[in-house]
Amino acid sequence: MTDNGAVLPWLVIRQDEGGNRYRVGRYATRAEAERVADRLDIRGSRQLYVVERVGRGTA
Repeated sequence: MTDNGAVLPWLVIRQDEGGNRYRVGRYATRAEAERVADRLDIRGSRQLYVVERVGRGTA
């Protein structure tokens, strides 16, 4: 949950060649998160962009 009360359970995660993972953003819907991940993935970099759902009670 954000400070304004909106629930953003979907994450876009970037994983680099070394296995390091970084949160790119949080989104309200899976479709929105997948659109962002797809746009980033089109750039052709060596990073992997994945969509994950945040479980209840976790960050």
